[in-house]
Amino acid sequence: MKFVLFCHPPFMQSQSMPRFARMIGEAMQARGHEVVYWAPQPMVHALLASTRLAKWAGYVDQYLLFPLLVRARLLRRSHNTLYVFCDQALGPWVPLVKHLPHVVHAHDLLALRSALGQIPQNPTSRTGRVYQRYIRRGFQQGRHFICVSRRTQEDLLAHGHIRPESSHVVYNGLNHPYKRLSREQADLLLAQAGMRAGPEGMILHVGGGQWYKNTAGVIHLYAAYASRQARPLPLWMVSPQPTSPQVLAALAAVPPQGRVQFFQGISNDVMEALYSVAAAFVFPSLAEGFGWPIVEAQACGCPVLTTDDSPMNEIAGPQAHYLPLLKPGADMQAWAHHGADELQSMLDVPDAQREQETLQRMVWAAQFTNRRAIDGYWQVYEQIMAREQGAMAACP
Repeated sequence: MKFVLFCHPPFMQSQSMPRFARMIGEAMQARGHEVVYWAPQPMVHALLASTRLAKWAGYVDQYLLFPLLVRARLLRRSHNTLYVFCDQALGPWVPLVKHLPHVVHAHDLLALRSALGQIPQNPTSRTGRVYQRYIRRGFQQGRHFICVSRRTQEDLLAHGHIRPESSHVVYNGLNHPYKRLSREQADLLLAQAGMRAGPEGMILHVGGGQWYKNTAGVIHLYAAYASRQARPLPLWMVSPQPTSPQVLAALAAVPPQGRVQFFQGISNDVMEALYSVAAAFVFPSLAEGFGWPIVEAQACGCPVLTTDDSPMNEIAGPQAHYLPLLKPGADMQAWAHHGADELQSMLDVPDAQREQETLQRMVWAAQFTNRRAIDGYWQVYEQIMAREQGAMAACP
């Protein structure tokens, strides 16, 4: 079989999507299949990269020039080829191969939901709304989809307004083989990174600072916890330094005995050490497509406090502690104090129970492997090809 992987252009400067495409491509090559990658190249964008027109130049490369190249390549297409779109955001190209065997990987519909006005915390500009509808018009012509969670699948059907021939859920696998480290191993890695954790660890949060990571909520929750302690554990935020007024106001509300530190550019090995020594991992997202850090923390045995809403509760399962979703207009202080209660109960677990729960968390997280994800993709790919070839054979 031959696989054509549609990918984001290199000038988008994404890290996760190219990594995802490579993972699929390398796995299919390892199974003996031919793999090629199709992506727009910076032509007009290269000429205007340092100007205010760079974004629009990229659109020219993606949506005017690249489709011409795809149509030319399709004139010389091979039989027994599956066209794989590595992200539903590549929707505008789906109509080019809608009559051929294809599948679309859907990661999250947060940008579309924002454009539809369903997420007040993330208003979208007029051009952004037009752009998301343009993407949706494209992937609406897709016939087969693979989603990273049931929540993404539900959003795809409800807000994408599609009725596909097939739609499957295949959970992501971990990008790094996270495992629990001994305290000695973890301390050594942290020291090499210039970080020093106290004997009881820290409260840990991981996020990119996006609206849905609820950074201000994390800090308000910590402030409520710290206000009850003479010597609270510090809060370590693996997140960019804050600039938003909401987050800065939350930091100002942390009592004097509380300590909040921000870290960036952390390697996977050091993250493994952080998860291994953290007393608790706090991840009360407002939304996610999947929620990688939840599984990373659990794979290292770390207790997780997250949002009781999908996909967070779908991914974290029965081994996590939960908070209600912080809805727009809700009482932040009441929510934070409730979260502080839950956090304290996690910290007060007896040692024997903690060890038992640590093992349960690691067992739960063990299901999220790249091998299992690839096997799931391959099963769907085979089904699509068999279905498409059967349909072609039935045609007179």
